[in-house]
Amino acid sequence: MPSLKPSLSEVHRTIAIPEKKGFWRKMLAYAGPGYLVSVGYMDPGNWATDIAAGSRFGYSLLSVVLLSNLMAILLQSLCVRLGVATGKDLAQACRDYFSPSVSFLLWVLCEIAIAACDLAELLGSAIALQLLFGLPLVWGVCITALDVLALLFLQGKGFRYVEALVLVLVVTVGLCFSAEILFSRPNFGSILQGYLPNREILRNPEMLYIAVGILGATVMPHNLYLHSSIVQTRAWQPTSQKQWEAIRFGTLDSTVALSLALLINSAILIVAAATFHFSGYQNIAEIQDAYALLSPLLGVSAASAIFGLALLASGQSSTLTATLAGQIVMEGFLQIQLPSWVRRLATRLLAIVPALIAIIWFGERSTGRLLVLSQVVLSLQLSFAVIPLVMFTSDRRLMGEFVNPRWLKVLAWAVATIIVGLNIWLLLQTFLGWLG
Repeated sequence: MPSLKPSLSEVHRTIAIPEKKGFWRKMLAYAGPGYLVSVGYMDPGNWATDIAAGSRFGYSLLSVVLLSNLMAILLQSLCVRLGVATGKDLAQACRDYFSPSVSFLLWVLCEIAIAACDLAELLGSAIALQLLFGLPLVWGVCITALDVLALLFLQGKGFRYVEALVLVLVVTVGLCFSAEILFSRPNFGSILQGYLPNREILRNPEMLYIAVGILGATVMPHNLYLHSSIVQTRAWQPTSQKQWEAIRFGTLDSTVALSLALLINSAILIVAAATFHFSGYQNIAEIQDAYALLSPLLGVSAASAIFGLALLASGQSSTLTATLAGQIVMEGFLQIQLPSWVRRLATRLLAIVPALIAIIWFGERSTGRLLVLSQVVLSLQLSFAVIPLVMFTSDRRLMGEFVNPRWLKVLAWAVATIIVGLNIWLLLQTFLGWLG
């Protein structure tokens, strides 16, 4: 059954694309969706995994950060292609072309992934509020949930306002970590070496666990649903030429934005390695511990406060986009047409409840382990979003002239295979560890 109504219908094709304008004017018109997607690649879940990776293994896992971002750039380009060519987002395509039982299973798995993602983002924002202002985590989670009101207000004024707010928050994170890099004075030769692949990652179960956590934190399944929908906020003309133009500019937008995310992800790991690993603090897993130690170890009184500000900006930007992704998934898979405030409230409740339970049940000091675990859950679910995306964009009957060329099919399936293989390896290592 074909989808009846686009997701995010209130902003669907509302942003005009200028006709007969130059490259930079059109690039500006198309810029925006990529930055909304990019915040998912630098959210608090990334912080937990990057801090754990840097403090425990130095710069060794920078190669995984680089590989994950390259995979992300490829997969997000497929999202642009799917959304522009078919007029469907990934959730709608799954509902229309899979059986009801398979579609329902994919929806359940996606909701689990969004819950894990939201857990990380709400915990990150709550931790930032606790570090900066001394608020208990439970209160911080409830306060950060008010982002739904900000989203409703801004989207009522136009989707460009949502994009502008997220861009401001992303730039804030980038500036904060630029300062932290200067404070930590890392060894740039060792950093470059860290970007080279290392076989030890596959041989060391602890390193592999963190590596797959980085993969889950970087290539996020809900971002695939989000991007394939919000790229359709642009009102390009429904002709073959204009669709190819939308694909080119949409891909350029996401590539630039994810390159910025790569720099920020790398900066988090580099700061953790330079500050903790080489100072003897190799078991830093909690964000709170990193915050407390930054200023004393770096000898810069403002270092911890800058770290907390960046964490707050990261958490708030990613909760905004996760709320949008939750709405897209609910509408795409279930075709539930409800007022926007009801949909967003339901999406936010699905995030608040697990976060509150986790804090109350496991205690405030367990947040670092919960953040890393949430990213591994995301990685384990990722295959169930990536494989349908590659299938759809490689299907000529669905995509027509916009189908993936042969080289892109091979590369996309290679990425999907790597993701599935890493997840199987992680499960085997974890299972054998339990038996041992």
